[in-house]
Amino acid sequence: MSTETTASPRRGRGGRERVLAAAARLFAAQGINATRMEQVAEQAPVSKRTLYAHFRTKDELVVAHLHELTATGHTLESALSREDVPARERILGLFGPPPATGGAPVRGCPFIDAAAEFPDPAGAVHSYAREQKLLMVRLVTALAEELGCREPAALAEQLVTLADGAASRAMVLDDPDYGRHARAAAEILLDHALPD
Repeated sequence: MSTETTASPRRGRGGRERVLAAAARLFAAQGINATRMEQVAEQAPVSKRTLYAHFRTKDELVVAHLHELTATGHTLESALSREDVPARERILGLFGPPPATGGAPVRGCPFIDAAAEFPDPAGAVHSYAREQKLLMVRLVTALAEELGCREPAALAEQLVTLADGAASRAMVLDDPDYGRHARAAAEILLDHALPD
């Protein structure tokens, strides 16, 4: 009697989700460009045929990974959309510790990381990262307007620049709490932007 009829972890539904979970772990641990598609298939575990049926290219996989991070709230930007938190605290949420990556090194902002690893501005990955960064500044602008801040668009650009810089330094220094320094500066900017 053949044992091939026994279910294995490589068969059945959920292949796409397993691929995305494996990609997230590998990208966090070793970076995007250092991760080979074969590694993702092995870690998922799925066949290479299944992997490529879901994601024809690595670019498609990376964009899907970034979209999944956004959809599940695993980015600092997710703090901006929380309607249960006051506007000021939502902005300051950009400077909190990044979402946990299971003991992996601090990766900083996944959109900055992806844009750096896919530097072609016309490429799909870089374009998606740019869209998310533009959305971030629009969300901060709307919150600054809600607070009644003077020059909310200019303030938003300053705040997101602080947040992106803090995320980058957190990654370089492998310090998940590095945002506390930028938060102090953000609080001063907000205080000075409020009407007298």
